[in-house]
Amino acid sequence: MTSQRSLPADDFGIYYVLAECTDYYDTLPVKEADGSQPCSQGVTGLRNLGNTCYMNAILQCLCSISPLVEYFLSGKYITALQNKTYPFLLPSDCSEVATAFAYLMTDMWLGDSDCVSPEIFQSALGNLYPAFTKKTQQDAQEFLIYVLNELHEALKKYHYPRRRSHEKGSAQRCCRKWITTETSVITQLFEGQLNYSIVCLKCEKCTYKNEVFTVLSLPIPSEYECSLQDCLQCFFQQDTLTWNNQIHCSFCETKQETAVRAGISKAPKIIIFHLKRFDIQGTTKRKLRTDIHYPLTNLDLTPYICPIFRKYPKYNLCAVVNHFGDLDGGHYTAFCKNSFTQAW
Repeated sequence: MTSQRSLPADDFGIYYVLAECTDYYDTLPVKEADGSQPCSQGVTGLRNLGNTCYMNAILQCLCSISPLVEYFLSGKYITALQNKTYPFLLPSDCSEVATAFAYLMTDMWLGDSDCVSPEIFQSALGNLYPAFTKKTQQDAQEFLIYVLNELHEALKKYHYPRRRSHEKGSAQRCCRKWITTETSVITQLFEGQLNYSIVCLKCEKCTYKNEVFTVLSLPIPSEYECSLQDCLQCFFQQDTLTWNNQIHCSFCETKQETAVRAGISKAPKIIIFHLKRFDIQGTTKRKLRTDIHYPLTNLDLTPYICPIFRKYPKYNLCAVVNHFGDLDGGHYTAFCKNSFTQAW
């Protein structure tokens, strides 16, 4: 039986894939634990710089992801910074964010302090986003997106799109792999792709739309108790768009009611779920305090994978960000699984 825990006040969780999908990304080597290494490796606190719990929670989670740790501790990021195809396009602030992140990760994994300060990293990111240097409460999910974006911008490589032979069949055309012209360790680890099938309810013609994602924001279908699978089913269920939400049909040449269903056409190595606990209905704002049960291992996304995507990865939980409080304020904490000790 799968072990489960409940999320009393959770914002989002980070899952690490069990099954490799080598057809869709290059795998990165992860060093095995060395018995001579101290058990406290990677167990380092972060100093609060004044309402920076949102930042510390995210950094702790990112520093618990083995392939990302390996990439920065091995110095591969230096090669990426030095070997950019178009170095003149890289802002110095962007490079400073990646370097500061690497130094912070080194301190957390290889240093001898129980607690370190993320001040240099905060300053580097603050040069691009001044709001993060102010001693005010911020949203952890927004901070995560900004961090991943800036790391990608600093470390990305450029590729010319390759021509593809014509693929027969509408299903193959809609679910084929999306080709990016910019890749980085961030896209290799965190980037997935959704495929939307859009059916006009008048002419019944079907069109397809692809959308890249790094975070999936999941609705919460119950006010009292549900599972992560319930949230996933709600996200991927067919939705009918009517009235003001109608979509323009290229065949009818006018807006029509449509049926839309999403599926995963490219599963990321590491998938991040954001639980939409902040509910706004008109002028009423509230936080949903639903208990959400989730598996610690073997999260199966098979029901949501596009049919021709023949890899069905299962995921292990490696980190959770918790938010305690309400819409006006609160506190962030994190649960992280240490890759060496396998302890939370």
